[in-house]
Amino acid sequence: MTIRNERPEDYRAVEELIKCAFWNVNFPGCDEHYLAHTMRSHRDFVPELDLILELDGKIAASVMYTRSALVDENGGVKTALTFGPFAVLPEYQRQGYGKQLLERSFETALGLGYEAVVIFGNPENYVARGFRSCKRYGVSLKNGEYPVALLVKELKEGSLSGHKWTFEESGAYNVDTNGAEKFDADFPQFEKGYKPSQELFYIYSNSRLNAESQANEDNR
Repeated sequence: MTIRNERPEDYRAVEELIKCAFWNVNFPGCDEHYLAHTMRSHRDFVPELDLILELDGKIAASVMYTRSALVDENGGVKTALTFGPFAVLPEYQRQGYGKQLLERSFETALGLGYEAVVIFGNPENYVARGFRSCKRYGVSLKNGEYPVALLVKELKEGSLSGHKWTFEESGAYNVDTNGAEKFDADFPQFEKGYKPSQELFYIYSNSRLNAESQANEDNR
């Protein structure tokens, strides 16, 4: 097993991996492979954290990061990280490879001076990797909401203490639907369909924690 930075000659294989991993998972079809394609040229992209995991020369997993922002109540800005797409080929899932890739990326990110990672994801997949509810750290969206799927991991313990934060995701995650469809036309075609995971994605994407005071949250 090898974990290394992605190289240009890996791009197509990584995009095919991502399509295989995400197809029909969140909605019929997927656009995450197009997101990976466009993300690489975005100003917020972090090449040092563009990592792949190889098994016997085959790319089995991939993770990509962008810079994002946490803005405190005084207008101070802390640069944070957001990862995604994060993908493991279906035949290698639930065997610990994704865990090893993520842990290596966290170590690398901390070494680069980043202190926190903020993502939108299924809590069941990420709490074991040290992520907690955004509400635990006082991290909300601009509208003051605390989405259930908004998860936070401190790479440096205590780095988010003492403030309330507003999360600002990178524009790299704005996907052009028409562009995604045209891009996918050059890939092997799969049948679109329904999976139960799509309903779970819908539930988490549309769920919010209640707006009780942070003081009450801290006293729990």
